[in-house]
Amino acid sequence: MWLCLVLEKNQLPRLLAFWQKGLLIPAQVGCSLKALLCGQFGLSPAYLQERIKTIFLNGKSVDDPDTAIIRSGSILALSGALPGLAGATLRRAGFLASFRSQLTHEENKTAVSPEDGIITVKLFNLLVDELGPVLLKRGVLLPSRDFAEFWKSMPGEFWKACRAAQVNGRKISVEELQSLSWLDKRDLIGLQVDFPAG
Repeated sequence: MWLCLVLEKNQLPRLLAFWQKGLLIPAQVGCSLKALLCGQFGLSPAYLQERIKTIFLNGKSVDDPDTAIIRSGSILALSGALPGLAGATLRRAGFLASFRSQLTHEENKTAVSPEDGIITVKLFNLLVDELGPVLLKRGVLLPSRDFAEFWKSMPGEFWKACRAAQVNGRKISVEELQSLSWLDKRDLIGLQVDFPAG
């Protein structure tokens, strides 16, 4: 089940709280991390190089996005520059990277075929505001229980900011959207949000 919203951008902060916990994202896996970020998520190579300073894949720091392979179930954490010595040590390909050899992701040379899968993405610090909207527009997955609790907590101004809504391609009113009468008992709910300019 997919919920597609057109929402005023001033409500974006209400949707960003999930990122540090992690959101499930459908993606084609069996590719390099760079292919995922630049090819599927649409980030420029310059953004990857200049803005994403710390990358963890399954708990291991990644120095080279070209050699790290994404698999279904992978957990990807992305951050801008972290402060202090810890940040300098964890920064990819940084001067102090050699001090974290046991924490560094190693290239897996086992061949992997491309296939559809689901990964978990966590965003931290400035990347929450910068990449959160990009990935929300692409589409994320939420456990239905988490989604229902989150939905019930939304204030009146959130509902006023909803310009349009569809469930599986069917237009629904804001009242129906708010009531959760459309929500079924499936494990995952797809959420896609567009933030129109102006």
